Amino acid sequence: MGDWLPLARACVDITALNPPPSPGEVYRYFQTLPLPELVTQQQPPGDALVGLPVIFYTDSPTTQTFTVDIRGFTVDIVATASAFAWHTGDGTVLTSTDPGAPYPAHTVTHDYAGGSYTASLTTTWSGTFSVDGGASADVPGTTTTDGPPVTFDVLEARPVLTNPHD
Repeated sequence: MGDWLPLARACVDITALNPPPSPGEVYRYFQTLPLPELVTQQQPPGDALVGLPVIFYTDSPTTQTFTVDIRGFTVDIVATASAFAWHTGDGTVLTSTDPGAPYPAHTVTHDYAGGSYTASLTTTWSGTFSVDGGASADVPGTTTTDGPPVTFDVLEARPVLTNPHD
């Protein structure tokens, strides 16, 4: 053991000790964001008829913006619904990159046999992020949410001959 030696005072750059969040770190936060569970809409509302397609769509918001703090850095994340999987309830899954549309511009439809069905929507979310207002970059992965199911009956209309004079 010896005497203390005096050293010069200087500023030290500590940036390397706390680097900005990596894309992988942002992705871990992205997976925990409270993304909305998009609601399945159908036409006709209520029961449907055999031989007439059921139209599926969602009118829920498909873009969400979040600001999170990651180790003292302000990270803005924009989540966008990028794919939609419509589970029709009869084993069929319809996929699209748009949220569907109601009649007359319908883009997602399905024909059913008679019966009772429960349909739902799984939404795939992708995103972009920026750190402290810097350049935007893609979040390196996606996450999904499952919307609430809707149950409906598909009825079969049967023609009946009648005598118009009775």
